[in-house]
Amino acid sequence: MSIPRTSPYDGPALLSYGFRPFFLFGALYAGLSILFWLPLFEGRLEIWSAFHPVDWHVHEMLFGFLAAVITGFLLTAVPNWTGSLPVQGTPLLVLFVIWLAGRIAITLSAVIGPLPAALVDCAFLAAVVLIAGREITAGRNWRNIKVLLPVAVLLAANIFFHWEAWSEGSSDVSRRLGMSAAIVLIMLIGGRVIPSFTRNWLVRENPGRLPTPFDRFDIVVIAVSTAALAAWTGAPDWGGTGIALGAAGVLNIFRLLRWAGDRTLKDPLVLILHLAYAFVPAGFVLSGLAVLAPEWVTSAAGIHSFGTGAVGAMTLSVMVRATLGHTGRVLHAGRAACFVFAAIVLAALIRILASFELFPDAHLVHLAGLAWAAAFLGFALAYARALLTASSPKS
Repeated sequence: MSIPRTSPYDGPALLSYGFRPFFLFGALYAGLSILFWLPLFEGRLEIWSAFHPVDWHVHEMLFGFLAAVITGFLLTAVPNWTGSLPVQGTPLLVLFVIWLAGRIAITLSAVIGPLPAALVDCAFLAAVVLIAGREITAGRNWRNIKVLLPVAVLLAANIFFHWEAWSEGSSDVSRRLGMSAAIVLIMLIGGRVIPSFTRNWLVRENPGRLPTPFDRFDIVVIAVSTAALAAWTGAPDWGGTGIALGAAGVLNIFRLLRWAGDRTLKDPLVLILHLAYAFVPAGFVLSGLAVLAPEWVTSAAGIHSFGTGAVGAMTLSVMVRATLGHTGRVLHAGRAACFVFAAIVLAALIRILASFELFPDAHLVHLAGLAWAAAFLGFALAYARALLTASSPKS
């Protein structure tokens, strides 16, 4: 995703391209909100939100942190896809302020009221869908519309989340719908960038077996997986849903194996993409087992494989690579990147383990939370200078 062109701009570097503010502050929010969530989870802290504490946590991970990273990605990718000028300067600042206002509105929704909070919060993703959709359609870049569809579903899930929390007292269908949209987006984007980046590195550094190009098998995997997620969203306790989820998990395992990830052990920047995607089939299998064998596997195991593992690791891998590439730095995973990648994988593994009945230890949840915070705050600390300053030439 090279940046094709930019309009004349002499303002703050932070507002020169969409990935800069949304990657930096999305990472800060991801880390700090978990540190806030841990005492909230224990009941040692109260929040002025109309949401139940668990709903606040789920909402802010899906529609706060993840929405910010997706926006940073889209505002960087769409100009490359369409040849259009990027959103920068004042328009980018306005969009960022809308996102920030949503975070404040959700946290203070008990004070300002659920409806005003919902309007402020949902305005952000609505604006992102409109901006990205306008650019894709204006550029007649129809093949990338499919990437925008899960983002539109994420917006719909956010609207439904507010309605459920207000009318039912807690979210249910909407949280699974939001997670499903995130996983479909990872399957689409991952299916594009993982084989591509792997192929590029292998051709240059380790000639031999290459990733299998996108073909009908990938279409089948995405279709089956989407259907399984739809069933999980609407009928999470149905036996057929469990079977569908398990089938999707097996298909995604084969999809991942076709990308030659075992040959990328020497490059953490490529390897982390494969590790991140591995949490997708793990999430499907664990979610299926939670339906078919709830006495052995809880639903939290699959949810955190999807959320902490797939979403957490994939967002960090994309953020690190895009930050290095788009600020003119060498695509090399230094010690900071390796620390960030190790921390997020560890966070996911510990959180999944904590979901099993054999390990009902709250200390594991805290350890996973601290590892998650270390990963995202570590990214913000390590790459703040790159995101806040003008691009430098590669050396």
